[in-house]
Amino acid sequence: MPNNPRIASVTIGSLPMRMFGDKPKVTATFGDGSTKELFDYFPDEISFTEAELVGLTEQEARDLFHQKDVAYLRS
Repeated sequence: MPNNPRIASVTIGSLPMRMFGDKPKVTATFGDGSTKELFDYFPDEISFTEAELVGLTEQEARDLFHQKDVAYLRS
């Protein structure tokens, strides 16, 4: 069975200061001590909080991103 560490903490990059600035990046630190950039996003479309990501696996966090992105595109 593959090791699927859970997210222990999250850093969410700051919002861009200008219209087409860099997108905020979500970086996770996992329970095994590893750190990985998970995704970036358009903050005028979707948002994330540390509370909703902590405790998820990497795949669950990516699935959450996908769900929010699809919901925005369908709205």
